[in-house]
Amino acid sequence: MTRPLAVLRPEPGNDATARRIEALGLAAHRLPLFATVPLAWTPPDPAGFDALVLTSATTVRQAGAGLEAYARLPVYAVGAATAAAARTRGFQVIATGADDADALIEQARRHGVTRALHLGGRDVAQAQDNGVIARHIAVYASDPLPIDAAALQALSGAVALVHSPRAGARLAGLIDAAGLPRAALRLAAISHRAAAAAGQGWAAIAIADQPSDAALIAAAHSLAD
Repeated sequence: MTRPLAVLRPEPGNDATARRIEALGLAAHRLPLFATVPLAWTPPDPAGFDALVLTSATTVRQAGAGLEAYARLPVYAVGAATAAAARTRGFQVIATGADDADALIEQARRHGVTRALHLGGRDVAQAQDNGVIARHIAVYASDPLPIDAAALQALSGAVALVHSPRAGARLAGLIDAAGLPRAALRLAAISHRAAAAAGQGWAAIAIADQPSDAALIAAAHSLAD
């Protein structure tokens, strides 16, 4: 029997991931743990920056019209999805990090960047700037959604896809509070940080070989049988 894959990320990403899973002939269980909402922000003068760092496609979707002020800045993006979203908005992507934000920041440093603007989420851990990031601004938030006990019990036997450290931590907290043993679930994490945030005790854990939705789905698929 093939286990269902539980998608926990916010919409619209939740539905996109679920559709990719279903296209593989697998069952997708949709259970977003957070709802993403834009935050009001005032774009600072672009003349004060020499690059734009984007660590998620959500930033590009939620930043609004203020993002256009930085159209002439070179972009450093974490993940292919973030890079594609930036290009769709007309940005020139100089580098796409296939690992994590810290590795991308180091690459920007080697390119001579010293005054980058990082736009991201309110609840996302900030990357180490290495003398590269001049300012961090939150343009969106991921607010927790209420999850009832029945929805959590329905995860028993599934492979849960964890797209972020915050999602891993919240899943663990919810499962523990509901009295469901962690060993009832298998876990696929998008990074080592996401897996560490979820903690131990799961029936099995697989980590994606790069921070992309496709790689995470592949890791989850490996645990589904």
